[in-house]
Amino acid sequence: MTSLLSRITIDPDICHGKPAIRHLRYPVESMLEYLAGGDTIEELLVEFPDLERDDLLACLEFAAQSLKLKSQHLVLA
Repeated sequence: MTSLLSRITIDPDICHGKPAIRHLRYPVESMLEYLAGGDTIEELLVEFPDLERDDLLACLEFAAQSLKLKSQHLVLA
């Protein structure tokens, strides 16, 4: 898990300081939106060839850990 999370970086000069993958300009949020929209990891790897499977797994792990750290009350419509 820790090695996956090391792939997520936060740099004020990249993506306006939002969490991104390996100092690249791929925001975690965008990758999660693709996955939530139905794109598979394999499809994203074809679309973004400079990404690796572990990058996308890191996005999922980052989201899971973020939810654990914050007490969030989501209203599902």
